[in-house]
Amino acid sequence: MTADVGSLPSVLEALQVKSAAAQISERLVTAIALGEFVPGQRLPPERSLAAMLGVSRTSLREALHSLAGQGYVEIRRGRNGGAFVLERWLPPSAEMIRRTLGPNWAAFEWLFDLRHMIEPLIARTAAERWQPRDLERIEAALAAYDGAPDREASRAADAALHASIADATQNPYLASLSRRIREQVSLGFQAEPYSDEIRRTAIEQHRALVAAIAVRDGAAAADVATEHFLLTERALRELLRQVGDGG
Repeated sequence: MTADVGSLPSVLEALQVKSAAAQISERLVTAIALGEFVPGQRLPPERSLAAMLGVSRTSLREALHSLAGQGYVEIRRGRNGGAFVLERWLPPSAEMIRRTLGPNWAAFEWLFDLRHMIEPLIARTAAERWQPRDLERIEAALAAYDGAPDREASRAADAALHASIADATQNPYLASLSRRIREQVSLGFQAEPYSDEIRRTAIEQHRALVAAIAVRDGAAAADVATEHFLLTERALRELLRQVGDGG
């Protein structure tokens, strides 16, 4: 189920047409540094990436070729081709990270605050209102995340899990707001930070969250959600701390 909840103020400055490719490059590199895209992973198709960022495929293609020249991605041709994050990519400059995160940091703080309120509410409400078909979807997504063989599969399963929990609230406005927050906090790429450590923590938290929802323990579900959604916030704060600018 979906709903248009209106305009959620963006934590990201609009991409300017004349320098869109450069700004896309900086945002992609920041996402790689954050762990939203990991070494060896294929980036989403050009059409999907362009839609996520609201830019033309021409600007996106220019940005990807620039990143290939800088040693961040490899562009492969053919049926199984695409842009792949290189196993060894050069760390981005501190200035690049500051340009992407710094000017928007006050808005990120508001977004974190909103997420602290909304996600526990979603978990609590899902625990109280789920229908059998909802629990089936939630448990299937949990199993898919646990068994995901790579980052791409983990990304899809994570999105499916949280979408199914949001849908279980039976309130399309909550579900839509959750998706919008996810888009914003992930720099527009609709992916949470990823590392082996984060994945291990997420697996444990996902299991605890689903277990609480399954027995309709709204308070426990809200508590788990509160802690779980700090993973992305902490990763963003740490990245900005590393470049010595805030957080």
